Amino acid sequence: MTRKKQKDPGNSPDRKQLIRNLFRDYPSHKFSLKHLASATGGASKEGRRATGEAVEALVAEGVLEACGREKYRLSPRNLPRMTGTAEIVSTGAIFVRIEGREQDVFVNPRNALNALDGDTVEVVLTRTGRSGADEGEIVRIVRRSGKRLVGVAEVTAHAVFVRCDSRRMPCDVFVPRRDCPDVEDGDKVVIRVADWAPGSKHPTGELVEVLGAAGDNDTEMHAILAEYDLPHRFEEAVERAAEAIDGRIDPEELARRRDFRAVTTFTVDPADAKDFDDALSIRRLRDGVWEVGVHIADVTHYVRPHSVIDEEARARGTSVYLVDRTIPMLPERLSNELCSLRPHEESLCFSAVFTLNEDLEILDEWFGRTVIYSDRRFTYAEAQEGIETGRGDYAAELQTLDRLARTLRTRRFRDGAIGFDREETKFLLDEKGKPIGIYVKEQTDANRMIEEFMLLANRRVAEFCARRKVRTRSVPRTMVFRVHDTPSEEKLDRFRTFILRFGRIFKASRGRAIAREMNKLLAEVKGTSEENVVSTMAVRSMAKAFYTTDNIGHYGLAFPYYTHFTSPIRRYPDMMVHR
Repeated sequence: MTRKKQKDPGNSPDRKQLIRNLFRDYPSHKFSLKHLASATGGASKEGRRATGEAVEALVAEGVLEACGREKYRLSPRNLPRMTGTAEIVSTGAIFVRIEGREQDVFVNPRNALNALDGDTVEVVLTRTGRSGADEGEIVRIVRRSGKRLVGVAEVTAHAVFVRCDSRRMPCDVFVPRRDCPDVEDGDKVVIRVADWAPGSKHPTGELVEVLGAAGDNDTEMHAILAEYDLPHRFEEAVERAAEAIDGRIDPEELARRRDFRAVTTFTVDPADAKDFDDALSIRRLRDGVWEVGVHIADVTHYVRPHSVIDEEARARGTSVYLVDRTIPMLPERLSNELCSLRPHEESLCFSAVFTLNEDLEILDEWFGRTVIYSDRRFTYAEAQEGIETGRGDYAAELQTLDRLARTLRTRRFRDGAIGFDREETKFLLDEKGKPIGIYVKEQTDANRMIEEFMLLANRRVAEFCARRKVRTRSVPRTMVFRVHDTPSEEKLDRFRTFILRFGRIFKASRGRAIAREMNKLLAEVKGTSEENVVSTMAVRSMAKAFYTTDNIGHYGLAFPYYTHFTSPIRRYPDMMVHR
């Protein structure tokens, strides 16, 4: 019987398309000729020959490229492309963050096409690394970030090279001397990268601003502001709008507000504070029952939605504090004048008022707009003296508030709050802003008193807004919450390993048990040489708090509802909560 000779698929005209499809199905793979011949239907001598011809044609067309040891892969321009943002880490490695994709793509610097931190780039996946992470190659710079960079100028006869402060900038930036004739060697400057031509060792930059001599205090402070793109002044239109605000309190406005001007009210702030945005009031209603008011400057009375001041505040987000200055969210006309609860002046406030008994049961609460009169401005030290000695202005009121605050604090820790009482270091500066000494900021009963009542207001405002009652049922509504998630197991494992070197053991791994164990540990190290470092690492083992409309509670404070209500002068989310 004669066997019919089978047609060799190697002669098939579809082999080239089969190879093309195979590479497109597995874009990050490398294939040998032998593998390709077998996978496309014929490993015979004729099949291998036809496979070789098909591969050569695809290489000539630019679809494939050789990659050593008779292997082939898709050429970069034929790989699937994704657009993302380049992020350079301190080692020089680049990761491309792609929206909607959980895993970033690692790019070796030699495959980065001169991409810089923040650039929008096109990347192709070339392989999967041993760790399972995707690796890729940047094939196009879609858009330069335009980020401002700060560095020190090194001036030559024909060029200026800027050595950037940021470790995310992998090399010096070239700026033509003719474009910056007034820059001197050693000046701190702000530049922006204009181009980085292929094959060039240095990107070309353009001068934005000369800050002054490196090392000078004002120069270095302005360098920090420039590096993080923080404004050091308000635009003229914003200042004009602030100055135009009428600060007078008219009778019609007073009639719309609850009047606290006859109730004992005072502020307690650091000695060097320039604005006073919160005050406490207290009065005895009957034996064992007190009315405590937490009064916050009514910023939203003056800052209307979508006004030029509001838009600027939203863009800034918060005030920013440097060692020798504040970059305010609002112009001084508001932060230091209209919205500062200065002593012996009437002020418009948004208030949270609580009726409490000695067991800290909230018998009644009220939230709304008020007018107050601040009877006294206390520093923390002055308030502490009144609490300790019972002498001086409003000492009885201070002692009552302190007693109530202690009960609030005890109850909070009983419910599972974590007590991170870390030392805070402050700097003493001379008249030129140079540090000449340091001191540790002491946490006193006066500090804790203010903290507890601010926490109470934040918590109850969050509950009130989140659980708005309509007739007999609670109706949820959109609210800006400040939330704090439970610690991750990975961070807790690192913390356990770290404290073992001090002979400390941390057993808890989930739920409120973590908080109880953490408080126990912090109590054990209190007053020891390792207290500060253990407390610091404990804080780092926690999740970060953030703002969201999706409430998951605040783990560290042990509050099911929490928000920020008490500082609308310096936090835009507080203004949102007021509104």
